[in-house]
Amino acid sequence: MTLFTPVSASAWKIKPGANAPDKIATAVRLTQSFLEPLKAINPSLVQASAAEEMSVAQKLDLLTKSKGQIGSGDQLRRFFFGDLEPIGIQVGGAGHVVNLYNKANDVTFAYCSHYDVIVAIKKGKVTKFEPSEVK
Repeated sequence: MTLFTPVSASAWKIKPGANAPDKIATAVRLTQSFLEPLKAINPSLVQASAAEEMSVAQKLDLLTKSKGQIGSGDQLRRFFFGDLEPIGIQVGGAGHVVNLYNKANDVTFAYCSHYDVIVAIKKGKVTKFEPSEVK
């Protein structure tokens, strides 16, 4: 029994000789057509696609609300991919936390990799959080 079957170009309605922009446009249309029914069932299922449309303030607000919850580290990586600089490590979380600084928005996050959670968020460059903030 195979879980995945190969899909031909004709099944996706992409012409074999199509150029890259045509293929990309077709892929975008297909993705949007698949997401529409999901929005009706459960809007949070398409939350990841909405991440690109959120403002920085909205992203920080969402991270603050999900602080301490498993998966908040994943949100952090999605929102600030490539823009996080490790500036310190300290005792906290499930052993140690890494302080990650986002220079573009002047925000520091205390991240526990053991549980993939954000345990603290503070404006500015913070090399060490208070112990009570990262427990």
